Order: sequence, then C-alpha cells, then structure tokens
Amino acid sequence: MAAAVSQIATRRNGRGAWAPNFVLAVVSLVGAAGFLYPFLLPVSRSSSGDQTAHLRDAPFLFAIVTALCLVAMLLTISERQGGVAQSKTVALLGVLVAIDATLRLAPSFLGASPIFFLIVLVGYVFGPTIGFQMGALTLLLSGFITGGVGPWLPYQMLGCGWMGLTAGWLPKPDSTRARLVLLALFSAVWGILFGVILNLWFWPFTAPGAGTDASLYWVPGLSAGETVARYARFYLVTSLAFDLFRAVGGAAIVLALGAPVIRLLERYRARFSWQPFTHLTPEDRPASVAS
Repeated sequence: MAAAVSQIATRRNGRGAWAPNFVLAVVSLVGAAGFLYPFLLPVSRSSSGDQTAHLRDAPFLFAIVTALCLVAMLLTISERQGGVAQSKTVALLGVLVAIDATLRLAPSFLGASPIFFLIVLVGYVFGPTIGFQMGALTLLLSGFITGGVGPWLPYQMLGCGWMGLTAGWLPKPDSTRARLVLLALFSAVWGILFGVILNLWFWPFTAPGAGTDASLYWVPGLSAGETVARYARFYLVTSLAFDLFRAVGGAAIVLALGAPVIRLLERYRARFSWQPFTHLTPEDRPASVAS
C-alpha cells in the first residue's frame, strides 16, 4: 500500500519534473553530435589522434555540457515534491560528487576504479536526472583534482553522465540480492560500454602510420557497416582486455559494498522526498488499496 501511495503522490507532484529532463535530453543530443560529427564532416587526422582530437571544439562542448548540467541543477532545486523543495537533494548531490571525485585519487588496477560505483548507485536510487548530473559533475570535479583536464574531459563527463542516467531506468526488485545482482551486471556492462563510447572521441582522428594495419582505422568514404567492423576490430585489439578489468572490478565493488550504501542512500531519499498526507479519491485509489 505504501508503494501505491508513493506512486500516486509522485504522479501528482512531479508535473514540473519535465524541465530538467528536457535540459538533460538536450545535453545528450549535443553530446552524441560531438561524438559522431567527425564521421560526417571532414576532419584533420593524425597518428597522435588521442592528443590532437577535438582541440578546437572540445572547449565549446565542455562549456555547453557544464552549463546545461548547472541549469538542470537549478531547475531541480526549483522543483517541489510534496511541498518540499528539492534543494536538500541537490545539496546531497554536491556532497556525493565531492566524495566520488576524491575516489579518483585511489589507486586503480588496470581500469578497475571505485569512481563508477557511486555514480551507478546514486542514479539507481535517485533516478536518471540526478544520476546524469552525478556522473557528469563527478568527472568535471575529478578532472580538476587530478589534473586530467583536456579535450577528452567533456566526453568523459558525457560517458559517466549516461551511465548514471541509465542506472535510473533499472527496475527496483524487492529482494536485496536481486538488486545487487542486477547492479553488478549493469556495472559490468558499463565497464565495457564506457570504453566503447569513449574511444570514439579520438578514433576518427587517428591515421594509421607506416606498417600499421589500416583495417583498424576509419577513413572517409567508408560505409556504415565497414566503419562498425573496423571499430570493432580496433576495440578488440586495443581496449577490450583493459575494459574487462573495469567490468569485473565494478561488479565486485557493487557486490561487496552495494547493500549498505543503497540502504543509506534510500534513507536519505525517503527523508528528503517526504510526502504530506493526501486524501485518495476513488479514481486515484488502485485496486490493491481499494480491496
């Protein structure tokens, strides 16, 4: 019954939630264009593509992604759920971003880093809007903390933002064990998918050098099928082994630490999203409550 009442209250009070969702949809479309435009427009290519790619357009993408994330945060603050402003949730988001950004200083083993752990769990507990902001802003702050600021940063922000966003779409089974298994599998998939997505920020700019297998690289005029085939070969040769460590490490961290962290986050979510008593009208009352 409590779940049914919560769903009804959310339906009544969440009518303004479209605004930050719309902003983040625009961010995602701009980000997708940033990843894909080199395949459609002429680009200068270099054998050191990961160092020279997007030198001109990355600052603009960085500014757009950061600005729109802040706009989405302001819109979230202005929302009211059950008569309670969402500023407390945003304040908690700021604390979690700061904590997660410092985790990037922790030693990682071949890509298995704890930084993705909180992004996935925050998105899962607080929903896709907060999840996207958690991922993007964590990478933004951690980039400044670790000195990892460069043309790759906006693409890392988008990758982690999409990770938190999609975590908010996962189902919420009642069983704690089922939740942990689901989140572990999700983290493993994103351990691979993050590498697949992030390689695209430099791959179209990379030209094969002398004696290099050209079938691993993109050249203008390739069909969509051959482009995908070449990228698959490139990923298998250069990145898959590294990303497997990230996938296994992410799943292991979720299984080891996920249960207490989820309980803590859900406790704060319940406290910050309190709903006042609402009299249920007959049309709002679900069959399970009516019976």
